[in-house]
Amino acid sequence: MLKRILHHFAARVLTAGLSFAVVWLTARYLGAAGRGAVSLFVTDVSALILFSGLVGGSSLIYLVPRRNFWHLLLPAYAWAGVVSVVGAGAVALLRPVSATYALHVGTVTLVQILFSINTFLLLGRQRERAFNGLMALQALLLAGALALAFGPLHWQAVEVFYYANYLAYGLPLLLSFGLLLRLPDAWVSRRARRRVVARELLRNSRGAHLANILSFANYRLSYYAVAHFADIRALGILSVGVALAEAIWLIPRSTGLIQYVALVNAPDKREQTHAAFRSSRLTLLATLAAVSTLAAVPGAWLAAIFGPEFGAARWVILCLAPGILIYGAGMQASTYFGGVGRYGINNRAALLGLAVTVPLCLVLVPRWGIEGAAVAMSLSYTASIGYLFWHYRRATGATWADLLPGWNDVRWLLAKV
Repeated sequence: MLKRILHHFAARVLTAGLSFAVVWLTARYLGAAGRGAVSLFVTDVSALILFSGLVGGSSLIYLVPRRNFWHLLLPAYAWAGVVSVVGAGAVALLRPVSATYALHVGTVTLVQILFSINTFLLLGRQRERAFNGLMALQALLLAGALALAFGPLHWQAVEVFYYANYLAYGLPLLLSFGLLLRLPDAWVSRRARRRVVARELLRNSRGAHLANILSFANYRLSYYAVAHFADIRALGILSVGVALAEAIWLIPRSTGLIQYVALVNAPDKREQTHAAFRSSRLTLLATLAAVSTLAAVPGAWLAAIFGPEFGAARWVILCLAPGILIYGAGMQASTYFGGVGRYGINNRAALLGLAVTVPLCLVLVPRWGIEGAAVAMSLSYTASIGYLFWHYRRATGATWADLLPGWNDVRWLLAKV
């Protein structure tokens, strides 16, 4: 388990480094206003991608070990088309954007959803190397395309980000088709069986993915609040601080994803959960070290790296730091309830977080701006994870010694190193 986590973590570190390059390129060459426009586009696309998970998403990982992947692929693809078209129209109706912008939102959304479906199917079949390779290639293409356009080509415009996404997701998508065709599943044309699996996918996805939609609202409602109450430049500064802070989550997400795959494939769920306690404690220890390091970075360094406008992002990071650590610690609990199919607990935790986010954004953002948005996010994470941990300890019988790292974990890690 630990070896698989380390391999996956190494791939995620590479991907996170390339994602950091994207943040740096868009901030450095487009300024705070341009970075804010890119962040709003990413938020729009990400919101639509979440709705695509109502027929797909992480439920594909849960179901594909026991089902023919063709039966899962077809309904997920059909729903992806619906979400992309309807979602682009909704963006055009809800905000004063151009038709070109809405078209880019819809098209980029479709390509990203199809890529996500294919990679989830591969990961569910434990093709982890293929999954990691495709994710790294996607990040490399996006960063490389932006660097080429902004640098040698001197094309410094927000539109470059749209076209770079077509390349970065389109090519790995084509490669993922070849990897899927190597799976042993044969095409089965029995319509009745396809309908049964499609209904199963819909049933599992609705329960599993509602928490993701609510969690996304917790993550990004503050973006829309800042865009409304402040301006696009302030949003750009907030997005850099959030991107740096949330990059730390690659540590618990790497562990959580491998634990999730192991859990859904394990015959004895309780034994697998208890076997993963040590890796969860080490994950929390690494997350604490990363949060502490980031919080110590001076604002002058951020200004030197991203541009003079972004020194204020340090206050965003400091306000976010407690919530980032707490939420990272709670990902193991969320992974557990998803792996055993108890989606209701994750949904209620995310709903509690949203109940905290909405009023705090309305009160704090007009008064404190981006720092108020960061405080609202941090308190929302704390409320959600408090609820999750309470149920997690009851469900697993875990003690605090099972969940929190101690000196024995430090000594074990040093011995391994």
